[in-house]
Amino acid sequence: MDRGLLIIFGVLGLGLLLLLINHNSGETLGLPNDSFAYVLYTGVWGMVVAAAVVGSGMRIGEMARNAVIWLIALLLLSTVYVYRFELQDVGYRLAGSLLPGTPISRMSADGRPEVILTKGSGGHFQVRAAINDERVNMMVDTGATMVALSYRDAERVGLDMGNLRFERPIATANGVAMAAMVMLPELSVGDISRRNVQAGVMEQGKLAESLLGMSFIGTLSSFHISRDELVLRD
Repeated sequence: MDRGLLIIFGVLGLGLLLLLINHNSGETLGLPNDSFAYVLYTGVWGMVVAAAVVGSGMRIGEMARNAVIWLIALLLLSTVYVYRFELQDVGYRLAGSLLPGTPISRMSADGRPEVILTKGSGGHFQVRAAINDERVNMMVDTGATMVALSYRDAERVGLDMGNLRFERPIATANGVAMAAMVMLPELSVGDISRRNVQAGVMEQGKLAESLLGMSFIGTLSSFHISRDELVLRD
């Protein structure tokens, strides 16, 4: 048997023998038996690890280098864990800057879906929404009483344009325009979805960009602006 193992077993056996002898007194070598058993346990495992390292033939310099690498890796992982929420927010802002209008979904502290939108270069919040599984670029407008679709977007999402009746006057930035009232089967912004959303389809050429209005936003539990981010909470 290897000499190192003989030493380890010898130390372990001697320690156990001392514990048995001093069982009634409650102390071994001036330590409470529980403390002595813990010192014996950790000491034996330290000897096992030391024997394994020495037996591997690794040089002291190489062992030190590996220890430093593991220490750095541990520190990096600890830092990421401690600052995980701050790093998450940085990631959201970076994604929003690189891909304006992309809704970033996450879960709130109380387990509700949240969607983060980043302000675009024009100072407005843009969003790539989904209507009937068709992607539509929209501008968030909390001043609009309902979702408003441009004629072109209404065609893209599959609405029956032949049956639309443009008979409701709607005030726009370019004056009053006529709109046709429709009910959208489904409208989604990130992980937040709503069915049967009231919307108005504007006459052809009267609306350059579709609007995400209050017929969708008003169904949320809350929405607020934080810095250059709009947070929608389901």
